[in-house]
Amino acid sequence: MFALADCNNFYASCERVFNPSLEKKAVVVLSNNDGCVIARSNEAKALNIAMGVPVYQIKDIVKKHQVAVFSTNFTLYGDMSNRVMNTLAEFVPDMEIYSIDEAFLSLDGFEHYNLEAYAEKITKTVRKNTGIPLSLGIAPTKTLAKAANKTAKKSGKFYCILNDEESITNALKKLDIEDVWGIGRRYAAFLRKHNILTAYDFTCQPESWIRKHMTVMGQRLLKELKGIPCYTLENDIPAKKNICTARSFGKMIGDVEQLQEAVASFAARCAEKLRRQKSCAAAIMVFLHTNFHRKDLPQYARSIVVPLPHATNYTPELIKYAIYGLTKIFKEGYAYKKAGVIMVEIIPSNSVQGNLFYPVADEKTKAVMDVVDDLNAKYGRDKVRILAQGYSKAWKMHQEKLSPCYSTRLSDIPHVY
Repeated sequence: MFALADCNNFYASCERVFNPSLEKKAVVVLSNNDGCVIARSNEAKALNIAMGVPVYQIKDIVKKHQVAVFSTNFTLYGDMSNRVMNTLAEFVPDMEIYSIDEAFLSLDGFEHYNLEAYAEKITKTVRKNTGIPLSLGIAPTKTLAKAANKTAKKSGKFYCILNDEESITNALKKLDIEDVWGIGRRYAAFLRKHNILTAYDFTCQPESWIRKHMTVMGQRLLKELKGIPCYTLENDIPAKKNICTARSFGKMIGDVEQLQEAVASFAARCAEKLRRQKSCAAAIMVFLHTNFHRKDLPQYARSIVVPLPHATNYTPELIKYAIYGLTKIFKEGYAYKKAGVIMVEIIPSNSVQGNLFYPVADEKTKAVMDVVDDLNAKYGRDKVRILAQGYSKAWKMHQEKLSPCYSTRLSDIPHVY
């Protein structure tokens, strides 16, 4: 048996934990540069505020209904996610963190438990320990656990258990085909053309037909929906094949020095991610472009791949080549809106081949990076940085409605009177 634990309206719920005045009030959270709505409370959904809508298009609704609007606070959300996951880990021997607000739990060996009581205990404990409301879907497969979780959310209950043929069939008949985990827009449109409208309709199709039109992945999905497990928990997260850090700027930038600061910061962030997964990159891609929505301004977009003398995760070296790539593609006379750095040709750090004419980073440089990572993890990102990263951050994102970092910054701890 599997359980899918999913935090309800996670970003909005995080904002409510430390600000109880937001309870039962419409809350929305915005994307980078306060552009579009990426999270909504149930009250905001009831006002027909759509996911992804630009915030300027709903300003009348925000004003009329006094909707609380927040910039994305990843520091707060990341810390609250850790608290939720640590609480969930106390209840099961094994779990897979699927996203910032979702985790699959293994319930092997719990068959003789009162699952209703256990599910209620899990959801109540998470709410008590973190303040975050949680929905729990329990079923024989991961795909069915996803379906059970959706059923729980729609029913208004905090959990749903699908452990017999009748309960599974009833749930699948109510689940639209596009809401099935693993079916994207194109497949959903294709299946609807063949009058396959629900998850139950999908399970009624011949396995050979599904495999023909949806490959082996569709065949596995069919088995999962029939209660035959095809996917296990993924405890070892595979190393990423590409690592990207990119940002849209809070204001358009034409100054090459400010762009160099941004690109250096992006390269440093990528280097940190490489070290975290014990990898090195053999090449760097740097890109930048103007604001394509500004038809009144000249447009320009360019990218470049810079091969490295050898694969590395040493921050100063990666910054050096990232800035070199930027200087090759930068052109004067344009107002740039976005830039980014992508690490490519990633290999394990223990598989780096030496270069006779270019020394590979030695143990001393590795030790320096370990100290930098430890200090930044303890005192906050970029507390220790390379000079090229600068301190002005004139390119940083707009976050005019950013809430305090209640749980990670001493100056932001709430005061109780």
